[in-house]
Amino acid sequence: MALYQEKIYTIKDIYALPEGRRAELIDGQIYDMAPPAREHQKIVAQLIRIIGNYIEAKNGDCEVYPAPFAVILNEDEKNYVEPDISVVCDKDKLSDKGCNGSPDWIIEIVSPSTERMDYGIKLFKYRSAGVREYWIINPRTRVVNVFDFEHDQESAQYSFDDKIPVCIYSDLTIGISDLI
Repeated sequence: MALYQEKIYTIKDIYALPEGRRAELIDGQIYDMAPPAREHQKIVAQLIRIIGNYIEAKNGDCEVYPAPFAVILNEDEKNYVEPDISVVCDKDKLSDKGCNGSPDWIIEIVSPSTERMDYGIKLFKYRSAGVREYWIINPRTRVVNVFDFEHDQESAQYSFDDKIPVCIYSDLTIGISDLI
């Protein structure tokens, strides 16, 4: 009797999806993405503005990108994600298609359909891929989890009303309630 084998997908399969269908690829499995809510998009837009203005004011080398922005984790063919926000400081990782390797800072805004992925699978994947800092922003609970992988710190948890310190920028804090 033959054993059942699950199909392993690659980035080629992601690029072959019909126009308008968004999905991510993790360990060869495709995960469809639902359109984000208005509050989700407002948080993304405000964070992009704040982070971009900070980088520009400091004459920094990093660049900030909102989704959809391709991140090919581990530079392999089986892991393709589109974080809500990616901050990339090594321009050698950037190509016309996106980021080849791990961004320095990733921010995900939790939606009901992404909660399990953001807190579980992506947390593990981002840490093992070399992401320096990972934020999970949950509009429903008004909580932000910050993971400082670069300094092997335990995660810190903040409310939307807190001024949240950015790990990769020692002089930047962000209050989520100020954005919405």
